[in-house]
Amino acid sequence: MIENDPERNISIPDELTMPLQVQSAYNDSHIFFRYRWPAERPHILHDVLVYEDGDWVRKGNAAPGSNPDGLHEDRVAMMLDDGSVPNFARYGGYMTIGAGAAGLTDEAPEEVSKSMPGTRMDLTDWASRQTPETLEAQREAGYFLDLWHWRGHRSNPLNLSDDQWVGAERSGDAGRSPYTTNWDGDAGQPLWMLDPQEAGQAALRWEDIEAGRVDFDSPYFLAEDTAIDFDPDHDWQNGDVIPRRLVRQTEGSRGDITVQGEGRWNDGYWDVTLSRRLDTGNPLDDKILRDQGLYAAAFSVHRNATGGRWHSVSLPVSLGLGRDADLTATPFQGRTPDWADNWKEVTLFYPGQVNWPLLVSRSHAGAEDIAEGTPVHARHSEKQLALYGVEMEFNEAITLRWWMTLLAGLIAMLGVTIALLPGFRSTREGDRS
Repeated sequence: MIENDPERNISIPDELTMPLQVQSAYNDSHIFFRYRWPAERPHILHDVLVYEDGDWVRKGNAAPGSNPDGLHEDRVAMMLDDGSVPNFARYGGYMTIGAGAAGLTDEAPEEVSKSMPGTRMDLTDWASRQTPETLEAQREAGYFLDLWHWRGHRSNPLNLSDDQWVGAERSGDAGRSPYTTNWDGDAGQPLWMLDPQEAGQAALRWEDIEAGRVDFDSPYFLAEDTAIDFDPDHDWQNGDVIPRRLVRQTEGSRGDITVQGEGRWNDGYWDVTLSRRLDTGNPLDDKILRDQGLYAAAFSVHRNATGGRWHSVSLPVSLGLGRDADLTATPFQGRTPDWADNWKEVTLFYPGQVNWPLLVSRSHAGAEDIAEGTPVHARHSEKQLALYGVEMEFNEAITLRWWMTLLAGLIAMLGVTIALLPGFRSTREGDRS
């Protein structure tokens, strides 16, 4: 029964769990998070435009599981709460997966991203949003999650991270995002190309991408200082490749998070450090952090050219600034932390098709535990949760097989009973005689 089925958005990863190492430190003004995780190779290209017989063809579309061309950037993300979201510290990212979420077999006809349960009037109806006035009041009351979202192609080349938040949907903070789309829909061609004077070439080559020769030393990204307006009269050749995204400097609240040093992959591991002001001055976009504060965090990683829901996620962990917690942010003086070898080891797992409406419904045997506030880690390990996630991918098939097995067993028992009836009758007649 365990079989990939792209038409039903089913693709099971080879590894159901993976390790993530995390450290945190803070000074008087900033907090730092350092992440380290294994990856066979870095995926630093996202979607691209390939020249084919006069047309620019997009490659790198999101797909169930890994993109077949290896075109999807690596990512690490963290959702953060200050206690304003009930139960997040117990159930983490499960709470953000609502009915009809994108990538599920029963995904909604419109794209539905992460969302908070209280933003829906009916948990089972993805479209039943609360009124705009209610959603704004929830946000002002702190009912949202702060989302730190580092992207290996769409932010990292300029030492940036994407700053987002989760409420009625996953939204970007106010301001300019770290990337935009390189496409002129009216002309059917890119808006920009590589500047040969800056990059040494006008485009990448598809055969280099296929062979894995595009690395950090290659002009693998478009930026405002390496791009020029697209020239349709350039001598374009089949196999020329231009990134479909342009990386740019962020503005406003969207630019609160930056990369400290460089996010790099070496010897089979990514090592990325993110930094942000403790108080960004944007309380409607970010969770404001304070010395001795206690918070909740949950992590996720995309690797192996995966996008959408095909990531690995963590259970929630407590975060303490200068106080005991699952992950303790260590206070320091100066501009940058002096990292020691004191990693918090976090196990990430494949979540499968498990959503919040299911978990709190009668269909889930543990719904009563959730109603009583029992944390998920008190009942399940990450490996168990990964296996449950896979089971949910095939829930209908498993249920059908169970009923068929039960019916076959009943038929077999009935057949045995009928076969033995003549013997019972003979015995009874013998007893009467």
